[in-house]
Amino acid sequence: MTGDLSSSAIHALLADGTTVRVRAVEPEDRDQLHRLYAQMSPENLRMRFFAVSPRSAALAADHACTPSGPGHRALAAELQGRIIGLAEYDACDERGSAELAVAVADGQHHRGVGTLLVEHLASAARADGITLFLADALSENAEVLRLFSDLGLRVTRRTDGPETRCTIALDQDDAYLRAVEERGRTADLASMEPLFRPRSVAVVGAGRRPGSVGRAVLRHLRTSGFTGRLFAVNPHAHALLGVPSYPAVAALPFPPDLVVVATPATAVPTVAEEAGEAGVHAMVVLSAGLDPVQAQALLTACRTHGIRLVGPNCLGVANTDPALRMDATFAAGHPRPGTAGIGVQSGGVGIGLLEGLARLGIGVSTFASLGDKYDVSGNDMLQWWENDGTTDLALLHLESFGNPRAFSRTARRVTRRMPLLTVDAGRTDAGRRAAASHSAAAATGTLTRQALFIQAGITATRSVGELLEAAALFHAQPLPAGTRVAVVTNAGGAGVLAADACVEAGLVLPALTSDLVGDLLAVLPDGAAVGNPVDVTAAVAEDELGACLDRLTAHRGVDAVVVALVPTAVAAATGDDLVRAVTRGPAARRSPVALVRLEQDASVRLLPAAEGGEIPSYAQPHAAARALAHAARRTAWLARPPGTRRTPEGIDPPRARAVADQWLTGHPDGGWPGPRTCAELLGCYGIPQSPWAWAETEDDAVRAAEHLGGSDGRVVLKAHWPGLVHKSEQHAVRLDLLGEAQVRSAYQDLRTRFEGLMTGVVVQPLAERGTELLAGIVQDQVFGPLIIFGLGGTATEVFADRAARLAPLTDLDVHDLIASPRCAPLLFGASGADPVDLDGLEQLLHRLSGMAENVPQLAEADLNPVLATPGGLTVLDARLRLLPPRPHDPYLRRLR
Repeated sequence: MTGDLSSSAIHALLADGTTVRVRAVEPEDRDQLHRLYAQMSPENLRMRFFAVSPRSAALAADHACTPSGPGHRALAAELQGRIIGLAEYDACDERGSAELAVAVADGQHHRGVGTLLVEHLASAARADGITLFLADALSENAEVLRLFSDLGLRVTRRTDGPETRCTIALDQDDAYLRAVEERGRTADLASMEPLFRPRSVAVVGAGRRPGSVGRAVLRHLRTSGFTGRLFAVNPHAHALLGVPSYPAVAALPFPPDLVVVATPATAVPTVAEEAGEAGVHAMVVLSAGLDPVQAQALLTACRTHGIRLVGPNCLGVANTDPALRMDATFAAGHPRPGTAGIGVQSGGVGIGLLEGLARLGIGVSTFASLGDKYDVSGNDMLQWWENDGTTDLALLHLESFGNPRAFSRTARRVTRRMPLLTVDAGRTDAGRRAAASHSAAAATGTLTRQALFIQAGITATRSVGELLEAAALFHAQPLPAGTRVAVVTNAGGAGVLAADACVEAGLVLPALTSDLVGDLLAVLPDGAAVGNPVDVTAAVAEDELGACLDRLTAHRGVDAVVVALVPTAVAAATGDDLVRAVTRGPAARRSPVALVRLEQDASVRLLPAAEGGEIPSYAQPHAAARALAHAARRTAWLARPPGTRRTPEGIDPPRARAVADQWLTGHPDGGWPGPRTCAELLGCYGIPQSPWAWAETEDDAVRAAEHLGGSDGRVVLKAHWPGLVHKSEQHAVRLDLLGEAQVRSAYQDLRTRFEGLMTGVVVQPLAERGTELLAGIVQDQVFGPLIIFGLGGTATEVFADRAARLAPLTDLDVHDLIASPRCAPLLFGASGADPVDLDGLEQLLHRLSGMAENVPQLAEADLNPVLATPGGLTVLDARLRLLPPRPHDPYLRRLR
């Protein structure tokens, strides 16, 4: 069985948002499965067994309870302890194929039970080496035929009289993943309705003491004008703040859609169980300090009863929809209605974002403080905002990722429709430790998170302040067409600061065209310097500055304008309002405008514009430049096609997996294989390697050197022993050896220095000159395989010049990997030199990506150095680490 179902059950959502438990069938389920079939209508039995046959049903129930193995798997869908669906396969004589059977209880059809089971069964089958499902159905059984055809897998049918034979290919391609995502999104949205659009809310733990958290939430719900029914749960009061109070959730007049819990940690599991038994479907747990036993009891109650959970240890949730007006938080004030969605783990960050957006005048659509994130996650929030019909700007602050690959696919889709801004939290070791401690989640490296953000089109900022600065621009201004910025100022020094800030942010200050220069000189006062920056001088009048901006924002050679203004006595004397000149006409402007006022007290403000809209005003030019750079990067990302995955020719994934399995048979704990195994694995993916020979004696080394020496006879000796990773650091490499005497001397030196360790040496010809690169794979425990590329050789750790992307790589990801490191100019031909073999380099990265995806035993690969020359690429040294695979399908639908 896959790692997802072998040790524990999985909880997942049906199409209507109901939570079910998917698990392997056990022998103890025999009675339940007999009842499943016994309670089926004669018509459903006929559709399942092609005849109304109680005996066939009984035999099928018994067979499903057969112990699982690679040739037979059976999965059950369980709803509150009752099995409501069964899917199983039995391997056929034909290698790689299996017979599929599906049964769903009467009354449970059209909820996606069968589809969910087949998804999970297909995942288990792939791990067992099954590539095809075969299924027979009556040709009149439209429901099961539609189930197969709607899976998103390739299905072929052959009809023979009253029966239809379906062949289902289990390839997990993009079409299938899109179908799974769409089913997941439908189910997720249905399950989140009670959380974000509740018709009734009960606050458990609302105290009579003014300072209690529960009382604060109850007050917020009342004063926000919540349009639904509101209850308090407190055994010591009949009413609180004018809200009727009941002694327990079970005593409420009807089950509320949402329960907000603010009790001591010890009481939380009991409240959750009571709410579940009452029929509650959503819960927000504000309480903190749950110990592991209490935490597990809370999650078990929610899963058993199908409750979607926010928290624990959170600030609450809010939905400002005027038809609902729900503020179930204990923040200082109510969020104003608007179109910005906020999702955070930290309540403190949530308060900071709410107050920051309020100062800017940006309203909020929905807010969720996810806290310890037992259930509802950033992925859920993205799907909600994508479909709520209101949100057009998303702000996320996540300290951990539960399912990064699913998050990445969702984010790539959502960011095509709206900007998604985040804070790249945990960039340092100290920050990662704090994040892991705070959220009880695995800390993730900076390179990995940045790869996720870049590939998914997420705007990653370095602080909450920078996030708000960027949000102001995204909210108020159109995206720039590119990176070309014109700086306008009434003070030369302010213009210099703005110009420096733009260039440092990666923007470009182009020379203005002659026609634009002429237009500007015609409207500006004498003495104006029309370069870039444009110094309009302190004598500029309001109308003159406005006309200048109109011309700049309309010109095709300018993508954005930064206006840096300082207050002057000249403007005060003439009554000119230069800020008004900036805000007077944004409706007619093609390009975004950002204002910089060095005397401004707040880091960013939004100024109302005369013709509608707003202009962001920044206290520092670096803030304006950063925001524009973020916007320009979004423009570039939106303009990019999605990219395509390439399958290199001449690869043999089954052979690679067999080689890895064979080595792991003798090394069950995993480790670093020797040169032969490494070379064989690389050979399965057509990765070019320098010729080499293995030598266990001095004479062997001499003979290998004579054979491999090449035109000048020079060779390299590399010591080897199990576990040796960094040869250069251990001084285990001898270079530039010529002739028998030098080879013997080098071998003796290595043998003497590493006596008791060294098992042999690798002999290679001395490589030609070229650029030394690093290419590698790291299997991140949370994010999956990561492809790393950059400067290699002995300088790799010194300069740390590398980039990373999450596998699988598209052609665009590969291009980005090559172009991102600082050493990229060397590859493309710096200072008139010939470029290296870029096609070969692209091929290498595609082959590594395939290897990372297809060989689950591969935990790490370090190809360093990879010698790149105009004539080709050669791997000079490779280290691979293998571990027993832990099968895990990152795209399988399941709750956290």
